[in-house]
Amino acid sequence: MEKRIIIHLDMDAFFAAIEERENPQFRGKPIVVGAEPKGGKGRGVVSTANYEARKFGIHSALPISKAYALCPDAVYLPPNFELYSKVSSNIMKIINEASALVEQVSLDEVYIDVSFLKSYEEAKRAAEQMRKSIRDQEQLPCSCGIGPNKMIAKMACEAAKPRLDGGRADGVKTVPENEAEAFIENLDIQKIPGIGIKTAQILRLSDFKKVVDLKKLSEHDMEDLFGARGKAMYGRVRGRDEDPVLAEHEVKSIGKEITFEQDTRDPELLIRSFEHLAKQVAQEVREQGLHFKTVGVVCRFTGFETHTKAKTLSQPSREGAVLRAEAMKLFLKFLLEKQKPIRLIGVRVQIAPLSPV
Repeated sequence: MEKRIIIHLDMDAFFAAIEERENPQFRGKPIVVGAEPKGGKGRGVVSTANYEARKFGIHSALPISKAYALCPDAVYLPPNFELYSKVSSNIMKIINEASALVEQVSLDEVYIDVSFLKSYEEAKRAAEQMRKSIRDQEQLPCSCGIGPNKMIAKMACEAAKPRLDGGRADGVKTVPENEAEAFIENLDIQKIPGIGIKTAQILRLSDFKKVVDLKKLSEHDMEDLFGARGKAMYGRVRGRDEDPVLAEHEVKSIGKEITFEQDTRDPELLIRSFEHLAKQVAQEVREQGLHFKTVGVVCRFTGFETHTKAKTLSQPSREGAVLRAEAMKLFLKFLLEKQKPIRLIGVRVQIAPLSPV
C-alpha cells in the first residue's frame, strides 16, 4: 500500500490579513472583522481577528459586544466577502499546481494529497514553495502541516501557526507516521475529529481529558461509547485516520441570515428582510448552477430561543420563485406560532446531490 502524505494548508487570520494588506495604515494594530460593534451594543459576532487582537482574547464567533469590551481601540471592519472570495480563487490556483488531488474545505483551508512525492522531505519542500508563492503573489501568510492523514496534517498545521507571544514555528510542521501517535497523546480530547463540545464535557466527567486517557479504552469500549463510530475513534486516538482527500468538495447547503439591531415584531421589516435573504440564496444557487431539494428557515427569538423548520420538495428545483414561496410559508408559521420578538432570521437550502435532467 502506498504511503500517504497529506498537507493541510491554512491561511493565517485570512480575512484580517487581507484587510491589513489592503490598508497598510492598520499594520501592527488589532484588527477585528465582523459586525459593527456600535460602541459595544452591536448584535453580531466576530468573523475573524488578527493575532494582535487575539492577544486580548478576541476570536471568531465571539459576540462583537464582548470583543469591543475586550479591546475598544481595535480596528473594526465589516467583511468584504467578494474580495475574500477573489483572493481565495487566486490562492487555489497556486495550490492546484502542486497536486491534482486538492480538497478545499473553506475559502482559506485545503487538504492536499502529495503521496506521489514519496517522502516527507519532498512534501516539506512543496509546502514551502506554496507558502512562498502565496506570499510573493498575494502578500499573505499561511501555515502548513504535513502528516500521514488529514487529521494529523491538520493538527500539525495548528502547531505551525503563529503564537500569541509573537513567536512561531517555521510555518511548516511535519509529523511522520511513526511519530503521529506520540504527537497527539497530550492533546485535549476535543482535538480529535468527532468529539465536539458536548461529548468532551461528558468524557471529562469520567476523567478523560487528554487523548492518552482515551487510549486506555479497548476497541469494544470505544464502540460502546461512540456507537458506529467507535472503531474509527479507536484508530484516531492512535493517530490513524482513513478519511480520504476528496478532489471535488461538493457544496451541500447555501444559507443567509441576518441579526436585527433590536428584537422586533415589525411585520414590514421582518417580511422585507426575509424576502431579501431568500432572494440572495436563490441568486447564489442560480449562479453556481445548482439545484435544491430542501428549504429551511431559522428564527431566533428573544432569549436566544432558536427554532428551525424545513420542507423537502418532491423534485429538486432551481427556481427562485419556488424557494421564496416555500421559505415564506415556513416563516409565516413562525410568526403565527410564536409571539415573541425576533432577534435573527435565516434561509437555507440543501443542495440536491444530482441535478435533474
